[in-house]
Amino acid sequence: MTMPLLQVNDLKKHFPIRSGLFGRSKSKVHAVDGVSFEIARGETLSLVGESGCGKSTVGRAILRLFDITAGQIVLDGKRIDDLGPGSLREMRRRVQVVFQDPFSSLNPRMRIRDILAEPINNFGLAKDAAERDARIAELMEIVRLPRDAVNRRPHEFSGGQRQRIGIARALAAKPELIVCDEAVSALDVSVKAQIVNLLQDLQREFGLALLFISHDLAIVEHMTHRVAVMYLGKIVEMAPRQQIFAAPGHPYTKALLSAVPIPEPGAERTPIILKGDVPSPVNPPKGCRFNTRCPLAFDRCRSEAPELRHKGEDQWVACHLENA
Repeated sequence: MTMPLLQVNDLKKHFPIRSGLFGRSKSKVHAVDGVSFEIARGETLSLVGESGCGKSTVGRAILRLFDITAGQIVLDGKRIDDLGPGSLREMRRRVQVVFQDPFSSLNPRMRIRDILAEPINNFGLAKDAAERDARIAELMEIVRLPRDAVNRRPHEFSGGQRQRIGIARALAAKPELIVCDEAVSALDVSVKAQIVNLLQDLQREFGLALLFISHDLAIVEHMTHRVAVMYLGKIVEMAPRQQIFAAPGHPYTKALLSAVPIPEPGAERTPIILKGDVPSPVNPPKGCRFNTRCPLAFDRCRSEAPELRHKGEDQWVACHLENA
């Protein structure tokens, strides 16, 4: 079997809540609490769920923007979660990110030429200025922006154009994996479609793997290969796209999908209304974390946390009802 490009094993990230004169830790936010998945080369895995479920924390952990609490992150067979600052350079070249907000993710004082030159210079990807400038012009063409726009600054571009520049900046490092952290959520509907199509074209052209973090299931259905559904720091279901959208196994996944509009005149879907609010990650519920809102919860759900188990084909579900 081919080794996955990325393996995440039992990842945990807890943020301490400090208070008092000496800043002692009084409690912890269980942002991510035992997440495992793999991403193959050239594959898109979408990480979906409500705001605050921990999906962006997973992305930032993979990017090594902070140290993790427990678990392993393995890139191409080598652990990267325990790398020191001096060993991170090559990893950062291979794993890049496209941020959510195209307006704040670009330095407003820098010209586009300098923004794209920065990763090329940092990773030594050009022998001289001529090769660097040729690469910058190529990147502008790849993301379908005019070459002469490199002399402009970010405020002179629309939101969609800025996100294209963000994608070009990520591509400048010649990565193997790109973390797209809500990369289209701040864009208009028509622009979203353009950026998604661009990402798919780039994936096919360069063999990129994508971790697509999103709460927009309509976009996810269009572009992903597999879907991992998160709730309160845990993955509750993981399956190929067709399986998730045709026959979801977890009650939470069913509730999420019931809220997605059907783009057909006269078509209707009965929404599943979940009671209550998402519990606090500071004090998550015992047992299944979804039990406080699940319409099908029973006694076992309130006392025993379900494991993510193989249901059939490539579908994995963490639910006592599905795994009975």
